[in-house]
Amino acid sequence: MKKIKIAPSMLSADFSRLGEDLKMITECGADVIHLDVMDGNFVKNLSFGPNVIKDIRKCSNAVFDTHLMILNPWNYVERFANAGADIITVHHEACGDKLKDTLKQIKDLGVKCGAVINPDTPVKVLEPVIDMCDMVLLMSVFPGFGGQKFIEYVLPKVEQTAELILKTGKEIDLEIDGGITLENVKSCKDAGANVIVAGSTVFNAPDRKLIIEQLRNI
Repeated sequence: MKKIKIAPSMLSADFSRLGEDLKMITECGADVIHLDVMDGNFVKNLSFGPNVIKDIRKCSNAVFDTHLMILNPWNYVERFANAGADIITVHHEACGDKLKDTLKQIKDLGVKCGAVINPDTPVKVLEPVIDMCDMVLLMSVFPGFGGQKFIEYVLPKVEQTAELILKTGKEIDLEIDGGITLENVKSCKDAGANVIVAGSTVFNAPDRKLIIEQLRNI
């Protein structure tokens, strides 16, 4: 069984004290730091770019999981790699027929790579690139804003993706992102997800260390 990894999303942190929140969440037991990069075009929101990631890199030794919700990500992946990303994930919906080339570009930069699909995108689009991926990310909300409600129909897609990963014979993480709570996290893990992104669930909790432990062990 794959190790369960908890990945708090910094989108739910206090941006006026981003470095402090990052240090705190790492000390509270986060395995992975999920960094949502949004350009206001691919999704209707803006967040932060490579300069911010470079600045906060010194605040944590945790894995920086950089989720690019941007158009034409191949134009920017080198900047995020240089900023300190450990893994860069890009959307099928943003890359289209350039997904394979973009994943190769990321790998060639010495960074792990992953493909992302939205809730309404079929799992079969992952088949041509699954062997290249270090991680696959399934969105359980439509990307752009934190605090959304979990979309239940994504769970069968998690199961399908887990089966696809199993056929490769490779160690590929399966990440789920969007609306994860103590009430639905077990269903996500039972379906095959092992990297759990949680934003508001973690950052709004009175005891962040406890909530991370609960998400990992429930």
